[in-house]
Amino acid sequence: MKIIKRPRRLRTNSIIRSLVRETKLSMDDLIYPLFVVEGENIKEEIKSMPNNYHFSIDKLMEEVKEILDLGIKSIILFGIPGKKDECGSDAYDENGIIQRAVREIKDKFPAMYVITDICMCEYTSHGHCGILTKDGYVNNDETLEYLGKIAVSHAKAGADMVAPSDMMDGRVGFIREQLDKEGYTNVPIMAYSAKYASAFYGPFRDAADSAPSFGDRKSYQMDPANIDEAIREVELDIEEGADIVMVKPALPYLDVIREVKNRFNMPIAAYNVSGEYSMLKMAVDNGLLNESAIMESLVSIKRAGADLIITYFAKDIAKQLR
Repeated sequence: MKIIKRPRRLRTNSIIRSLVRETKLSMDDLIYPLFVVEGENIKEEIKSMPNNYHFSIDKLMEEVKEILDLGIKSIILFGIPGKKDECGSDAYDENGIIQRAVREIKDKFPAMYVITDICMCEYTSHGHCGILTKDGYVNNDETLEYLGKIAVSHAKAGADMVAPSDMMDGRVGFIREQLDKEGYTNVPIMAYSAKYASAFYGPFRDAADSAPSFGDRKSYQMDPANIDEAIREVELDIEEGADIVMVKPALPYLDVIREVKNRFNMPIAAYNVSGEYSMLKMAVDNGLLNESAIMESLVSIKRAGADLIITYFAKDIAKQLR
């Protein structure tokens, strides 16, 4: 049999496979999420997210050192405050949990690139991402004022980048205006542009104690059935000054990542969320899947078009890549 074209020639061994590999995951692609809590000497595993922990600020410093030693250069912080109220006041307090954590990290580990989540759900007594009207609806424009205060307080503490995750209309433009007014013109915004009202956030809400006390978030997070709407949301965020746009979750929305990549000449982040992590982690731990499934899943996100990946697997991937 005369076969001229034999694609298998380029699969003969690991060396040739690596030479022609089209999509490569690197340490520079990874952002590691961390949860910070009040107190001292706290490192408590999050039951719904094996190998992820709540850290008090002192223990967080040990974790940041380990992360840097592994070659991970970027983290995103989520804070769980000691007290909550209707307007999430701890979120913008200069002595809030995130503000203190950022200052400590930048003092001890200035090489670490620190991104902070800008939202109110972890800080409000009702668990929603903004200020409520009397009938329980999130007041979009009033919420912007608070988001602006949170972003400025994080930048003042030393955050390298802020990441609004609330999905309020106009929040990117408002935050950009507030940052610029206070002199933080070089602090970039990574916008959660296409953030879906997803069931895959379940373990995170356990980790961040951020589940809404009533109702759901479908009036501000996106309908999972929509992709054209996602494109409109991304376009609006770019127009308002977003430096990076994000699709969240990642694995169930690879088509959205690809469509955003095809349409916009912008850095694109994807959030490999808690539910994706926990499902895969538990499948691997119980012998249902080989550990290589972790790398395969992350490569699929990169192949879809993501330039940056926020993932709880960052440490596992870093060890494999090294």
